[in-house]
Amino acid sequence: MGHHGHIEVTSTQPYNFSSRNRMIAMVMMVIGLVAIIAQFATHHEQTWANLLWNNFIFMGMALGATFFLAVQYVAEVGWSAVIKRPLEAMGQSLPVAGVIMILIIALGGKHLYHWMDGGITDPNAANYDEIIAGKSAYLNPVFFWVRVVLYFAIWTYFARLFRANSLRMDAGEGTPAYIKNRRYAAAFLVLFAITESTMSWDFIMSIETHWYSTLFGWYTFSGFFVTSLAALAFIVTYLKHKGYLPEVSEHHLHDIGKFMFAFSIFWTYLWFAQFMLIWYSNIPEEVTYFMLRQDHYRGIWLAAFFINFIAPFIILMSRDAKRKKYLVMFMSAIIFIGHWLDFYIMVVPGSMVIAGHHAAAHAAEGAAHGGQIFGSIGLMEIGTTIGFIGLFAYITQHFLSKSPLVVKNHPMMEESLHHAI
Repeated sequence: MGHHGHIEVTSTQPYNFSSRNRMIAMVMMVIGLVAIIAQFATHHEQTWANLLWNNFIFMGMALGATFFLAVQYVAEVGWSAVIKRPLEAMGQSLPVAGVIMILIIALGGKHLYHWMDGGITDPNAANYDEIIAGKSAYLNPVFFWVRVVLYFAIWTYFARLFRANSLRMDAGEGTPAYIKNRRYAAAFLVLFAITESTMSWDFIMSIETHWYSTLFGWYTFSGFFVTSLAALAFIVTYLKHKGYLPEVSEHHLHDIGKFMFAFSIFWTYLWFAQFMLIWYSNIPEEVTYFMLRQDHYRGIWLAAFFINFIAPFIILMSRDAKRKKYLVMFMSAIIFIGHWLDFYIMVVPGSMVIAGHHAAAHAAEGAAHGGQIFGSIGLMEIGTTIGFIGLFAYITQHFLSKSPLVVKNHPMMEESLHHAI
């Protein structure tokens, strides 16, 4: 590949967060709010599960972007210098996701987590559960809350730090600011490796407290990371469509497409490994997890698997497909829908069984809420998701409009501008 000579960085202008886009994002948030209020007003058993499921995806997209940004620094990669601003902007949703998550657990924890029931670890209580009591050294309210606050404090701190140093590069600090970010990124990745696993146990796996999978941290990571890559692909192609980011070439798109393809296959491998080992060993306390999903959620469960595996496998396999911006944009939407269904399958079935227990308990007192034991996807669920997408779009666009779309004085910029594969 010959050298093209010097290419100018032209994206010194920030993104224009137009009043039309602002209005669209706000309308989406209002739709979400109306859907959530309607769910509470109708005693919809799935409300807390819907909130946890959607906020987890919202959090995952921001966290996955921050992780990907840190990897770019630690690996000292050149190609990605032109897409660092969208990644930084995506990461700024983390504190908002944290506040929402804390509210969900504080107000709805009893509806989501069986182990939060009073007396469940007390041998003299009527609802004593020996298995949960055995896990109470880790799953107890005080230690749990300490972890939850620490997760968001650590992630937000680093997401803000990466952006602050990146803005210092704009101001002329260049290489010193880059080296600082590289150091911080190395620290972040170590903390991320620990917090990501324990977070997936705390927020999702502990819904079904009796069940556990040693693969779960990896599985959850692959799911939200590929979702954040899809969001990145969508944002970059949208900006290109609007005439921004002329520096981003089909070579950069190809690389983002490769990551989407690779991690879709990685997710498939983990899905299969987790399912196959549990199915093959056929241990009663392990198979209940999949029996619930096979018996009552088979359509969604299989749809999530096939969308997340077959669609990227067939469409993103070829070199050309990863270079067509509208095809990449379309695939990012398909991958988002696939993982939206997958996270539904991870969160809702277990929490609905708990909701069913609660409804049964209330029924005895004559205050049943309908006792719906199996979840569904309807207008309320879709409305909640639209609200969270609107929130993510608003925050991301807000931060994109606050600084130039391409980092100035980035030591790897020249390499990124001449990137060709």
